[in-house]
Amino acid sequence: MATVREWLLKGLDEQPQNNPPQNAHPEATKSPNATRSRDATRSPEAQRNPETQSNPEKPHSWWKVMCLTGVDYFSTLGYQPGIAALAAGALSPLATLVLVLVTLLGALPVYRRVAADSPHGEGSIAMLVRLLSFWKGKLFVLVLLGFAATDFIITITLSAADATAHIDENPFWPESLRDQHVLVTLLLIALLGAVFLKGFTEAIGIAVALVGVYLALNVVVIGDALWQVFTHPHAVTDWTHALTTSHGSPLAMVGVALLVFPKLALGLSGFETGVAVMPHIKGTLPQRIRGGKRLLTVAAGIMSVFLLTSSVATTILIPADEFAPGGEANGRALAYLAHQNLGTVFGSIYDISTIAILWFAGASAMAGLLNLVPRYLPKFGMAPSWARAVRPLVLVFTGAAFLITVIFNADVDAQGGAYATGVLVLITSAATAVTLSAHHRGQRNRAWAFGAITAVFTYTTVVNVFERPDGVKIAACFIAAIIAVSLLSRVFRAFELRVTAIDADPVAERFLAEVGGRQIRLIANEPEDRDAREYSAKLTQIIADNDMTDQRDVLFVEVTVRDASDFETELHVRGELRHGRYRVLTMESSSVPSALAALLIWIRDTTHRRPHIYFEWTEGNPVTNFARYLIFGQGEVAPVTREIIRQAEPDRKRRPHIHVG
Repeated sequence: MATVREWLLKGLDEQPQNNPPQNAHPEATKSPNATRSRDATRSPEAQRNPETQSNPEKPHSWWKVMCLTGVDYFSTLGYQPGIAALAAGALSPLATLVLVLVTLLGALPVYRRVAADSPHGEGSIAMLVRLLSFWKGKLFVLVLLGFAATDFIITITLSAADATAHIDENPFWPESLRDQHVLVTLLLIALLGAVFLKGFTEAIGIAVALVGVYLALNVVVIGDALWQVFTHPHAVTDWTHALTTSHGSPLAMVGVALLVFPKLALGLSGFETGVAVMPHIKGTLPQRIRGGKRLLTVAAGIMSVFLLTSSVATTILIPADEFAPGGEANGRALAYLAHQNLGTVFGSIYDISTIAILWFAGASAMAGLLNLVPRYLPKFGMAPSWARAVRPLVLVFTGAAFLITVIFNADVDAQGGAYATGVLVLITSAATAVTLSAHHRGQRNRAWAFGAITAVFTYTTVVNVFERPDGVKIAACFIAAIIAVSLLSRVFRAFELRVTAIDADPVAERFLAEVGGRQIRLIANEPEDRDAREYSAKLTQIIADNDMTDQRDVLFVEVTVRDASDFETELHVRGELRHGRYRVLTMESSSVPSALAALLIWIRDTTHRRPHIYFEWTEGNPVTNFARYLIFGQGEVAPVTREIIRQAEPDRKRRPHIHVG
């Protein structure tokens, strides 16, 4: 029987598609040595417990994946008409039209471009990361992940709280349970987590059913409401009279609609999760990109129609005072029309459907988190290795949702600012990324167009922040927590073997073959001038310090650190014969000790001999040198290399030999 730990870790490295890293060396997956190195450098726990490795989740058709992200996007129909009516009053349809235009002409083109540039589910974050390197790029990712966590976690908690509010408003709900908002919300969140503990396939199946039923019921409710509008022309007359009385000229109406647009920004949710769940779309990479674009376009088109028609129907048919807090249409305008026009039975069926999709709206957010976090934090060394597994992450995110629910007492309005802030910051970052991408490609017209879209979203974000600063405060808490946990994780994982694969060129392989059956001796050299004098002096010193008598098999090994902020890297070993006599193995890595440890283990497994490596002690304060290792990838090279090997290879008799003089 599998242990609880094995069950939790089942799904380690579990991704919908096992795609190689975008910047992977083209030969890394071709060389037979690369395959051997993956086994050699994998953690001993992974070698001992093959159950921690599992098959990828089954991919699905684009329209099914659309339903997974659509449970968030489409569920906003449960409260968006009411938000628009409160913000704009009689101008709600015009303000909603502005939202639709921004959706179709702004957000949709931006995210279609994001889908093309990051089809592996990294979203707009990956596009911005490519423009930044070293630690500033990693810190930038952590900040964006903080806003993403704000958006996605608050999506889970706010949607569950709104589902609870709909439950309370239903006439069949027992009076004794009407004040148990927090308890009911926690139960809904726990049920959502249980679905994801089961698997993505089950989540997508539930999403398809919920979206299909919910959209069909909305067609009935909105269709009936529009018929009511058509057959009661006096209602339209009353509405137009209210418009002209309150706002006067059409130009003034447009101006007010533009001003209130930021308050309707929740209607833009769903785009970031739309690209985050792209790895679940089946097909080749081009097919996935086409499917992702189709997903975004169809979802935006469907939602635009529903938003406009629902806004017209609710604004004309529902008295304004019913939208206010305490009113029967507050936060549930379409449910109000369903009960009023189609009866209590149909209204209750509509309530159940709305409650179900609001509860499951967190599914797209959970899917987005499960795709984003494993792609960044563990790879950067800023999360434990188990953060690649689905089930532990589900438990972590569910626990975070519990905490947020309790802190905000399951209050929908209290969480609205944080939700809008997370949504708008991610959309603004996506627009910025697409603008910069177009500029770098020399597409000046597109860059100007996307720049204008970025300006619109920047304005919307700034206005939202000034009106609802609590959203930034909550996001700041998420960001601070992520940065603190990430830096601590980086320290605790300092001695992990970080190399994911190794390959060697023919020259390097020939150097190892020339040793024959003799000892393999490596000299770790920190390259400076790389002239003959440097290698001669180094060899003389190592011979003197270690009483070495046989110099025939000596190979120099040099590691160049390109980006010390990276954590996991592939290692490409290149052989060079310098000055006619010095054989040198060169590598590029994010960490000198990790690269050397991985090379030694790879040589051992490739040649079936335990190699020797010779170091000099590093001068200076050990604490300072260890800090240099953490930040710059070099410093206390000899002891850190030895410790990495010790943790990677528990059997002392199989460890390569470390000599320090």
